[in-house]
Amino acid sequence: MVDIELLRRIIEAPGVSGYEFLGIRDVVFDALKDHVDEIYVDKLGNVIAHKKGNGPRIMIAAHMDKIGVMVNHIDKEGYLHVVPVGGVDPRTLVAQRIRFFTEKGERFGVVGHIPPHLQKPEDRKKAADWDTIVVDVGADSKEEAEEMGFRVGTVGEFAPAFVQLNENRIATPYLDDRVCLYAMIETARAVENHEADIYFVASVQEEVGLRGARVASYAIDPEIGIAMDVTFAKQVGDKGKIVPKLGGGPVMDVGPNINPKVRAFADEVAKKYGIELQVEASPRPTGTDANIMQINREGVATAVLSIPIRYMHSQVETADLRDIDKTIEFARRFLEELREMDLTP
Repeated sequence: MVDIELLRRIIEAPGVSGYEFLGIRDVVFDALKDHVDEIYVDKLGNVIAHKKGNGPRIMIAAHMDKIGVMVNHIDKEGYLHVVPVGGVDPRTLVAQRIRFFTEKGERFGVVGHIPPHLQKPEDRKKAADWDTIVVDVGADSKEEAEEMGFRVGTVGEFAPAFVQLNENRIATPYLDDRVCLYAMIETARAVENHEADIYFVASVQEEVGLRGARVASYAIDPEIGIAMDVTFAKQVGDKGKIVPKLGGGPVMDVGPNINPKVRAFADEVAKKYGIELQVEASPRPTGTDANIMQINREGVATAVLSIPIRYMHSQVETADLRDIDKTIEFARRFLEELREMDLTP
């Protein structure tokens, strides 16, 4: 069963790319420290937890950073002008709340929306962009905003908004990738009898260039690398191109970013334990930490294990708790079954 309170704490902990030290890093460290043989934070900020073994060396990575915004200008009326950190769609910000992390603590702002009564007909057809997004923090002047702690460079993220839609479905900002981070933590806690030498990595700065996974994989030099990241679930407007569905179980890719021997072994484990794996075709790089792990040093045998979600990179990302449970079960079994194998494709 999913620990909703732990999941929520992981999701809501601060951690825009490059600023994971504001909250999420400590949550991860505390959740893992009593369940591994060693744990440390590297110079980039990755949390690396090691469960020692004599079998193949494997790195499991789930990124802990969030997309967000950064203040790049405070105008004389006290409004904040912001730029994206990672892949933020400005249209999702209109009439939403933003949680900022100032030098004087947490502050909230709202992205203003001109009421339809005051809009010209032609303006109602225009989508918001970064030139029109401004954040109201309650200040009446630049000086007042600065007195509140705002500066050029202050970072913010979508305000917490966790809701349970029904028995199985949740909606919240930042399921990408905090839901997989939670699954990785629970997997690390659950794994017991294993030969594999396992490194669990809560990686930083994935949303701005897979940076944490690059340095962690260089240091660890794994034989096998598994990225745990969310993927797209079927949703309104996908025009039938998206196959994975909510409630259908964990997803694993096939394609050039995926080692066929590791992928075939995953199918064997899933069959042995009666776990259904959904399949996603990925003819191009997967856009996950597996991209950079694959080309580390002389090469790493990589795979991607995903939890499907709807409405990615929005404040209403939606997931199914049954998929989370099944992903944890599968990841645990995969690691406990892993033995030395020929990884040459």
